[in-house]
Amino acid sequence: MSRSDVIPDVIPVSAFSDNYIWTIRDSKCAAVVDPGDARPVLDYLKREKLELVAILNTHHHADHVGGNAELLGHFKVPVFGPHDPRIPEVTQRLADGERMILPHFELAFEVLEIPGHTRSHIAFYGAGMLFCGDTLFAAGCGRLFEGTPQQMHDSLTRLARLPDATRVYCGHEYTLANIRFAKAADPDNPALCKLESRAQQLRDRDLPTLPSDIGQEKATNPFLRCSDPGVIAAASGHAGRRLSDPVSVLAAIREWKNGF
Repeated sequence: MSRSDVIPDVIPVSAFSDNYIWTIRDSKCAAVVDPGDARPVLDYLKREKLELVAILNTHHHADHVGGNAELLGHFKVPVFGPHDPRIPEVTQRLADGERMILPHFELAFEVLEIPGHTRSHIAFYGAGMLFCGDTLFAAGCGRLFEGTPQQMHDSLTRLARLPDATRVYCGHEYTLANIRFAKAADPDNPALCKLESRAQQLRDRDLPTLPSDIGQEKATNPFLRCSDPGVIAAASGHAGRRLSDPVSVLAAIREWKNGF
């Protein structure tokens, strides 16, 4: 069996109040996704006796890239990220459809450009895993800081076409709050109550609710269900006018969520 046939462990390293720095690891080496803070990563690597071999960045926000420089002071490793000068540490800039091979692990990832949260946001997809930063969350999506509702809708639609079993590793532990909003935006969806119960049990034990998977998101995430009659009705009720197309629905529920 070649190394590329072996799927490594993916461990969440907590940072700030609700960030996850996803750590792809085996018994010797690790790569990290979106290290907003170097200290918890360095502590984890030291404790586990691991060598850092790569950094992956999905977008430029400080809580996802703020630890790059300090990590590079300890480990001379490649940094994979989008074409965005706001992440100066990136050594290999990647565009839509390009493939990268994760050093040491020999895992191939396809790069997906998924603007909406930011204009240059990318995801890494491969080996049944999706590292999607702040575009797709469990039961939610990112705020539209730089992108448009149309861009976010297109990005989420693209991700929803991935296989249902694809594991979704997003950047934050927002699941319970997202579910509370989803129950308002999709009030007739029984899958949300089941998901909420599972998520609450995990958080009660201080365990992450992630990864999600694409199948779960298609069943429970209102931002992927903007053509569903129940979501359309709730969005129209909140907006005070009849909404008919999914982009308008997404815009309405994203604005609703901002103040929820």
